[in-house]
Amino acid sequence: MSLSALVGPQLPFLRRYARALSGSQASGDAYVVAMLEALVEDPTLYDTDCESRVATYRAFSRIWNALPLNGAAPTRYAGTTAERRVEGITPLPRQAFLLTAVEGFTSEQAAQVLERTPEALSRLIEDAGREISDQVATSVLIIEDEPIIAMDLESIVKGLGHQVCGNARTRAEAVEMAERLRPGLVLADIRLADGSSGLDAVQDILKSFAVPVIFITAYPETLLTGKRPEPTFLIAKPFEEDMVRAVVSQSLFFDAKAGREPANAA
Repeated sequence: MSLSALVGPQLPFLRRYARALSGSQASGDAYVVAMLEALVEDPTLYDTDCESRVATYRAFSRIWNALPLNGAAPTRYAGTTAERRVEGITPLPRQAFLLTAVEGFTSEQAAQVLERTPEALSRLIEDAGREISDQVATSVLIIEDEPIIAMDLESIVKGLGHQVCGNARTRAEAVEMAERLRPGLVLADIRLADGSSGLDAVQDILKSFAVPVIFITAYPETLLTGKRPEPTFLIAKPFEEDMVRAVVSQSLFFDAKAGREPANAA
């Protein structure tokens, strides 16, 4: 397959990524054009050993990171709340966050794109999460009946700079805590200690106030049925810490009016 056939399908998504990095569509497109020109001059910039999407973003990242000015924060521009927030993240963590949270790469793929080890990529994602939490730090309610899992989630959330306001094990506890504590984020399991449903608990909570919700469950198939609106944020158990960090940061990052607009939980 020709290089143009490999790169061409990735360009609309790469332009989106370039805009988020550079701060404007015109600047982002200019970097994409620069990458294409570089590939014409030196096709070896494209690693054919990688999956085509990874190879395309890797070639772009090589061009982007070769310029010293991209090691500094970009010029601020008047964009959406999410766009302004991404400007507040330092360069490499910003790339790691956008690759995983916006472009949908796995941690392994993002590490390939940035030519970092998985451990280094994990640190970048963690750094991005902390920097985002500086902008949108909040209190978190955990709805989880397994103590060890609840402790793991609490540790991850606190590591990102958020506070855990409570841990509920049943639907009734979850609703009572939420109404009393008004958290800024909810992490919810589906099947709870007394046989009640975390999904029902969340629906009850959302009747009182809007809040972003992340479902963390061993039974994702119960939510991904296509028969009802599906959750925006869903993590399957057993989970990886990097995934939880990325999705927590993503949910708050894109919730421009957290706690004031209807949450798309389920």
